[in-house]
Amino acid sequence: MSASTRKILVTSALPYANGPIHLGHLLEYIQTDIWVRFQKLRGHQCTYVCADDAHGTAIMLRAEKEGITSEQLIERVNSEHQQDFSDFLIRFDNYYSTHSEENRELSEYIYNECLKNGKIAQRSVTQAFDPEKELFLADRFIKGTCPKCKTEDQYGDNCEACGATYSPAELINPKSAISGATPIEKSSTHFFFKLPEFEEFLKTWTRSGTLQPQIANKLSEWLDSGLQEWDISRDAPYFGFEIPNEPGKYFYVWLDAPIGYMASFKNLCLRDPDLNFDDYWHKDSTAELYHFIGKDIINFHALFWPAMLSCAGFRTPTAVNAHGFVTVDGTKMSKSRGTFIMARTYLEHLDPEYLRYYFAAKLTRHVDDLDLNLTDFAQKVNSDVVGKVVNIASRCANFITKNFDGKLSPTTDEEALLNRFIEAGDEIADLYENRDFGKAMRLIMELADTANQYIADKAPWVVAKQEGKEQELWLICSNAINMFRQLVTYLAPVLPGIAEKTEAFLGIQLTWDARTKLLLGNSVNPFTPMMGRVDVKQIEKMVAASASPDAKPAKQEKTSKVTSESNEPIASEIEFDDFAKVDLRIALIKDAQHVEGADKLLQLTLDLGGETRNVFAGIKSAYQPEQLIGKHTVMVANLKSRKMKFGMSEGMVLAAGPGGKDIWILEPHTGAKPGMRVK
Repeated sequence: MSASTRKILVTSALPYANGPIHLGHLLEYIQTDIWVRFQKLRGHQCTYVCADDAHGTAIMLRAEKEGITSEQLIERVNSEHQQDFSDFLIRFDNYYSTHSEENRELSEYIYNECLKNGKIAQRSVTQAFDPEKELFLADRFIKGTCPKCKTEDQYGDNCEACGATYSPAELINPKSAISGATPIEKSSTHFFFKLPEFEEFLKTWTRSGTLQPQIANKLSEWLDSGLQEWDISRDAPYFGFEIPNEPGKYFYVWLDAPIGYMASFKNLCLRDPDLNFDDYWHKDSTAELYHFIGKDIINFHALFWPAMLSCAGFRTPTAVNAHGFVTVDGTKMSKSRGTFIMARTYLEHLDPEYLRYYFAAKLTRHVDDLDLNLTDFAQKVNSDVVGKVVNIASRCANFITKNFDGKLSPTTDEEALLNRFIEAGDEIADLYENRDFGKAMRLIMELADTANQYIADKAPWVVAKQEGKEQELWLICSNAINMFRQLVTYLAPVLPGIAEKTEAFLGIQLTWDARTKLLLGNSVNPFTPMMGRVDVKQIEKMVAASASPDAKPAKQEKTSKVTSESNEPIASEIEFDDFAKVDLRIALIKDAQHVEGADKLLQLTLDLGGETRNVFAGIKSAYQPEQLIGKHTVMVANLKSRKMKFGMSEGMVLAAGPGGKDIWILEPHTGAKPGMRVK
């Protein structure tokens, strides 16, 4: 291993072992897998571990309902999870379970170290208790009538009808969701981790660059308002690890779940002599440790977890990378609409690489939610992957096979063009490294457009019919294959199946560094189709298969002829002379910044060809500032300046869309220059 080779350990949050994987889960594992594959493609020692989160009351109750043991349930679900992940081309170096001896030993060790350091407290806690089931009830296992709006059958902590929050004791006519019995109050001794004593440590750690700014800002609110001691115990009956020397007391599932990262890696170390546990987890470790998680569990990973690790003498994560939630067609995943789609249902209808590419094309390094728009999904995959990338090889490979015995030209007449493709790899690598996958995909597709334009201009199918043009045909097709090789190298972390087929076609191994050497005189194998187009009918079948049996067809909204896409009335008519007064100009977005204190605005610095304007635009919901820098757009240049509390706005950029994330600034054709008038 060279001095420049990095040692990296990567984890994804542990899926709960009482249900199947769905598309909302898959965002995280696909995001992590892409990042890990990129690191491995670069030649780094990158290890990816995960496990099933296999403890807790919910698992115990489900196993009981099915008439099997908790161990039998988690073993079955673990097998199902691994199959789903494998079929989505997600490759773990080790996939394990939190119900393991390694996890038991590590959980007990960390607890005992915290106990020895005086960071464990105990006191009596009064909770709701099911007298029939003889079980303490978490809030979600209590139902009753909302004390605010009087809606029945609501959970013990919040009302789904009116949104009110309350304690289970405030419910009207509370019942155990398990047995139906009326809960009683009962006291027991609980154990607590003294989290407030780590407040100063956490204030420093959360601002050390380990978290995204949005997450660090949110955590600072919690830290400033004061931390509470963390309840780390549960009473029997409970499926989990018993606390040492405390009969009938068990570790709360969220104590041993993150320790499952360590346990999975330790299990791998027992089988891989090249890996050493202490090299990655010792407090003085120089290895890198990254967690990929959803934003809903950030408190466990960025407060409790680093505090426990520090207390027990282990290192803390290099970074915790949080992502947002998945919506489908703009709304929360829904069984009634057929958009709560299980991984297995998707696989029965569609290619997993479709979803991998679409998620990659939409992912940023921020914590934004990601919308899986099924119409856009089909169009984008068909346009980008099939129409732009695979199309390059399919248009040119057969000429190499039939006309030149399967050998590429030993020379090139487009060295500058091919070097552009090679050099773009540095910027693409930076984007992958920083998890800006969407930007990376856009840059790759810009290169694909260049390659396709080259092929269209050179028209090898025409050259092939002309006598004496064999050398020209050979060069055209060989250049195209070289561009295709670069594109697939850059897409390999996202589309490993296509990368594997490309390696078989070209007879080489794709690595990031190898891309700098052109394929000159190489033999290639006959080209075979790599990916078919997304079939919209299969999407419809998938949605139908995902819908609840009693789901009713969604009502079609009636729309007026005089309404826009957002159902806003069209403004009253104006004369042409009024419109002619509007001076529309091409503007280059030289800079873009967040506006402190503004929820919707971005501050844009616009170049009008020698003149600079400051404009505040209400497009923050659709764009991050860095997405806009360098783009050309259209602005109203003669709009009267308007003084806002954030500063002077000297114009207006044009955008379209129904709102929210679906706002698109107008982008002129590539020949547009700043200051040009739009007519």
